[in-house]
Amino acid sequence: MKLFRFGPIGQERPGVVLADGTAIDTSGFGHDYDEDFFAADGINHLRKWVEKNAAGCPKVGAGERLGPIVKRPSKIVCVGMNFHGHVKEQGQETPKEPVLFMKATTALCGPNDPCLLPRGSVKTDWEVELAVVIGKRASYVEKAHALAYVAGYSVHNDYSEREYQLERGGQWDKGKGCDTFAPLGPWLVTGDEVDASKLDMWLKVNGETVQRGNTSDLIFDVPTLVSYISMFMTLLPGDVISTGTPSGVGCFMKPPRFLKTGDVVELGIEGLGSAKQTVISS
Repeated sequence: MKLFRFGPIGQERPGVVLADGTAIDTSGFGHDYDEDFFAADGINHLRKWVEKNAAGCPKVGAGERLGPIVKRPSKIVCVGMNFHGHVKEQGQETPKEPVLFMKATTALCGPNDPCLLPRGSVKTDWEVELAVVIGKRASYVEKAHALAYVAGYSVHNDYSEREYQLERGGQWDKGKGCDTFAPLGPWLVTGDEVDASKLDMWLKVNGETVQRGNTSDLIFDVPTLVSYISMFMTLLPGDVISTGTPSGVGCFMKPPRFLKTGDVVELGIEGLGSAKQTVISS
């Protein structure tokens, strides 16, 4: 099942894409896609409700703005240096354990919303990533059972201001949590429909493909990450794990290349849809 949210910023409503591609408004179900929804086994209840009520639901037009696929998660946990190709392009050693950092939830935005360059930014970069949405409370989860805690998957662009990240005291969070730096969507595709171990990924800047990879190149796979992160913090329903990016980011190009006003970034993951952001100045 494909879940999405649509409507003006702050007024998003829930929707579902049916098997035939029709997008419907599921507001009649009575719940947005938030922590309470996932905690109450909302996906399965929604699936049953849609089977009975889809015919009577309003259709959602193609021109509607799409919102982030989760309503304000409690946290966005990101994984750095988690693709072999990305580690190689940096000339670094393969991490022995996952590298974790946090992304501010205020960075969350819709998949096609503009990317707002922070004031004075000259080193804003792109990173296509597979996002994992947690479906139920996860604490000290064994790897063998980790996928049972996954609600589904989505597309995330982990925008990064490299000067803030690397040159302003060495705190990664500084370059990761700027407004609009976490576009998420277009869909949340439920875990029963996705094999996250072998998904093609891509990202283009102004029509030029700069990233192309596959989740088979992940150093730490989804079950490992869910289990590992749950050893350090409790993951709540609706929380997001962003699993890392393949090679091809701007800061490691020769010469380095960064985003400027007017640039258009397009990205997608096999089976999870695509997104498009235009860079604007603050």
